[in-house]
Amino acid sequence: MQITDVRIKLINQEDTKLRAVASVILNGAFVVHDIKIIESKDGGCFIVMPSRKTPDGTYRDIAHPLNTQVREYMRDKILEAYEVALKENLN
Repeated sequence: MQITDVRIKLINQEDTKLRAVASVILNGAFVVHDIKIIESKDGGCFIVMPSRKTPDGTYRDIAHPLNTQVREYMRDKILEAYEVALKENLN
């Protein structure tokens, strides 16, 4: 699996930890939307895979990596694209 494109939509709201929403294209053939980029308490960021609320009130991922290696690969690519989007937004 290869990430062939990452699209970032920055969220400019002061009252939330949500910083951006990403869409990831895999192998130029499959897209995953609504991956959230959240600011952590230490000022860094992490990703949250798309999820939906179940009837019992809990949340369940709709799509997610099956192993740590793929999760780290996706996290790194998404956060790299986020940093680029932030820099472009400053110009």
